[in-house]
Amino acid sequence: MITIDTTRYERNILIPEIGLEGQRALNQAKVAVVGLGGLGSPVTFYLTAGGIGTIGLFDYDVVELSNLQRQILHNSDRLGVGKTESAAATLLALNPDTSFRLSNERITADNAPGLLDDYDVIVEATDNFRAKYLLNDYCVERRKPLATAGILGLSGQMMFIVPGSTPCLRCLVPEPPLDVPSTSQLGVLGAVPGLLGSLETLAVIRWLVGMRDDPLAGRGRLHSFDGSAMRLRTLNVERRVGCLCDAAVQKVKEGAQ
Repeated sequence: MITIDTTRYERNILIPEIGLEGQRALNQAKVAVVGLGGLGSPVTFYLTAGGIGTIGLFDYDVVELSNLQRQILHNSDRLGVGKTESAAATLLALNPDTSFRLSNERITADNAPGLLDDYDVIVEATDNFRAKYLLNDYCVERRKPLATAGILGLSGQMMFIVPGSTPCLRCLVPEPPLDVPSTSQLGVLGAVPGLLGSLETLAVIRWLVGMRDDPLAGRGRLHSFDGSAMRLRTLNVERRVGCLCDAAVQKVKEGAQ
């Protein structure tokens, strides 16, 4: 049985919904984080601090000066360094008990199973719709929980997807939008990915410790934040008939009969 550092994780263990067994589950969990920028920074920080046993760090980019306004994993003396290497250095200093697996490969439909199948939960923290939809489709097919988020300017959205139970990204927008401006065009305030990434992390941790019937984990809801009005709203999302995830639900029902 895994040994738990009860001093390091004392504040987690004191929470009734987590406790010692919940902390044990976190220490044994494997979580993949795809994207180590504005969203991936708070996600990996809090997953590492919270005691996730193994974290996969996925990013094919290098650290640039314009990243540092929001990507708090990295710092000024790592310009030009790969983001996975930079992230691992930061996170190992925070918690040497966590194991990190680094990958600089661009994830595709072909290599996703080999790269991601070993993980319990996937966190999508990318900045492009190609990757968001690719990970959505992979997780639906493999029935892996997925935390996904998007940010722009002062706004952001987060959704936790449980294939076989909840709607997915394609229920919201069937195909990747082509005309959405990027953060390089309209900007983003660093605190916004900080908030949305923290929501992703909270959803993942709740799922891993067994809190699965609540507003942030597994209920088909989109959490939308408007920083200009300081407003966080929760919107119900309906499963779209004929969607990829709808087929996954039918498979679950057939298997239960």
